Amino acid sequence: MSLLNDKGYFDPAESLASQTEGSNIEHALTVIAQRYIGENPPHAPVYRVTRKSPIRKRADHCYQLPIADMFPEMTGSQVVYAWTKLWAADPQSFPFLMEWTGHVRLYHNGRKRFGSAPGEEATAGELPLKLGIQLTKGWNHFVLEFRRSPNGCGAVFGTSNRKNKPFHFLAPSMEREGEEGWIVTVPLDGALARIPDSIESESWTGAQWLPVPAKHGGEAEGGPMLRMYGRKPGYAAYAWTAVVNRTLTAKKVTLSGTSYGPVRFEWNGREVYTSREAGTFRIAIDVPPGRGELTARSECIQEGWGFEVSEASPEGMLTAPRRVHGLTGEWLYLGPIRAEAELELSDYFGLDTVAVDGGQKLFWTGSEPGANVRPFLENELFGRWNYPLGVTLYGLLESGRLLNRPDIQEYVLRHVEFAAGHYEYSLWDREEFGAAGLNNQLSDIDSLDDCGSFGALSILADRIRSLKGVRKAADDIARYIMDKQSRLEDGALYREVGVSPSMHLTMWCDDMYMSVPFLCRYAELSGDSRYLDEAARQLLLYKSYLYLPDLQLMSHVYDVRHGQPSRTVWGRGNGWVFFSLSELLAVLPFGHPDYEELLLFYRALAEGYLRVQGVNGLWHQVLTDPESYEEASCTAMFIFGMARGIRHGWLEDPDPYLQSAAAGWEGLTSRAIDRRGNVYGVCKGSSWSTSHAYYKHDLSWNLNDTHGIGIVLLAGVELLGLMRASPIVNA
Repeated sequence: MSLLNDKGYFDPAESLASQTEGSNIEHALTVIAQRYIGENPPHAPVYRVTRKSPIRKRADHCYQLPIADMFPEMTGSQVVYAWTKLWAADPQSFPFLMEWTGHVRLYHNGRKRFGSAPGEEATAGELPLKLGIQLTKGWNHFVLEFRRSPNGCGAVFGTSNRKNKPFHFLAPSMEREGEEGWIVTVPLDGALARIPDSIESESWTGAQWLPVPAKHGGEAEGGPMLRMYGRKPGYAAYAWTAVVNRTLTAKKVTLSGTSYGPVRFEWNGREVYTSREAGTFRIAIDVPPGRGELTARSECIQEGWGFEVSEASPEGMLTAPRRVHGLTGEWLYLGPIRAEAELELSDYFGLDTVAVDGGQKLFWTGSEPGANVRPFLENELFGRWNYPLGVTLYGLLESGRLLNRPDIQEYVLRHVEFAAGHYEYSLWDREEFGAAGLNNQLSDIDSLDDCGSFGALSILADRIRSLKGVRKAADDIARYIMDKQSRLEDGALYREVGVSPSMHLTMWCDDMYMSVPFLCRYAELSGDSRYLDEAARQLLLYKSYLYLPDLQLMSHVYDVRHGQPSRTVWGRGNGWVFFSLSELLAVLPFGHPDYEELLLFYRALAEGYLRVQGVNGLWHQVLTDPESYEEASCTAMFIFGMARGIRHGWLEDPDPYLQSAAAGWEGLTSRAIDRRGNVYGVCKGSSWSTSHAYYKHDLSWNLNDTHGIGIVLLAGVELLGLMRASPIVNA
């Protein structure tokens, strides 16, 4: 099956090969890399206020709504409503999870999508219920209606795909606009006449929605920090804002106000005002065009603490130092800390670091008690940590190196540092709020998918320049793989618990890439050869379970429960093993006790893959079935492995493999990559089956899927490196 003729998505006149001299590798690397970066530019996180509430996320990113605990006085005849909203960029059907006690109804955009009959209780065996809901483009409003039963009252509702779609909901209220979370009614004596289906619905429901926004008619006696933190003599807190000068020349800006205790102001890190007593103040600062950072440190005395700025001269204005959705006012606050402690406040301006004072951990808040500021990752790719992106960024990093394009490498470094730099914060965020707003996989590792691929890429990126958080994350990943990941009695890594019941008790070819490259790079990073030994051991263990000697190919999965391989020869699954084997052989010392056996394994697989290459140079989704579609990611991995083998001298007769790799690249550029750098024919993320039909018919391909972009780049990098190193190849 061809991408060209049967899928109908690829015009041969638009192929990359048709636009260049033959299959120009440098040009291919350039256009693929530039297309990816152009479509996925760097994004900062979105900062939102989250309020501590009984409604909070579980580790699976579903929200718990314990209505009976929130309203213990609620009677059986009363009704409570909970309301939230979710943005969808495009119409799509998405599966949500639902658990409930009591009588519950779910409404989506005003229409009932689920209802339990009075007295109907979900049993443990029925939970969770998966609900497919057609999301509309734009805002999607969800309302849960609760009635109490003898067994309680409450629900769990949220995403069913916590790994890839860890949705967070937003408060659908004009007064809470931009905040993460839900709003809830007090118990009502009757049902609402109309279910709210838009943000304009709030006022006409006639109900009181919680939480009620604080009304500030001026500060209470004792100052704002007394209201925020209570009376805490011997403690201090920080405040941070920005002063903006929107002219083309420097201006002197004056700020006047009242302090309720000792206060110290700093302008761009330089002290500009200090007072050990409460009273009025006046500060003059020179503000260049643009903006600068104004901070204050306040200490609590018996009478109060904090300050108010009542007036700023027209030349300058105060604005929040970061855009925080749901924030009231212009200041962010950090505290309280012991008065004898001093923070270097600029260390926390990145909003990616938790402050520690003794055993207490603190992060920025707004001026209302409990208005916690949190970063959320709300774009599809940049900044995310997942295994396909680990390969994508690896390809970009190596392409940037070979093309002498530091801009491409810098893009990768920024992505890695964004994720790794938020690592320790995300651990705290998960602990505080049930599930992290970013780094949902790295902060909650429970599989090799969560850590190994991107962790390996991070170590490579960290070699170019030191990146915040990489070493800490790498150390934790190494401990997870060596000490926590499930193993069989012989030590083989396996999936005791998968992301779905069908994946429980299985071993996957994929997991070689999720472990072996990381172990190789961590061995170099740590100087500990045990990790290299472990990588070699795992590949040989997986060979014993998954290698099919009659085909010289790998079974995709070994079913531990039934003690047998699936015998399905999926292209990318085989590619992961060949790729990982070549990564290991490239760093394994010749004298290593497993080197010869691994080299023979590599040669056997290379022979097997050579035998099943398609007539157009590409390999097929099911390697032994030429009627299955031509698949780009496995093709790229076989090119990569063969080209690397030629360059390192692993193949006894390299000529057939050189011809194979060249034909594979020609096939990619003429049949799977267009002149704009789009990559076609990359199989989407898979489950597994004992039937080839699943891989052939059910497991379709995506355009520009991150499972394939990076490895296509790496195939080109390895071929180009081979061409530059060998005059025979160039001839």
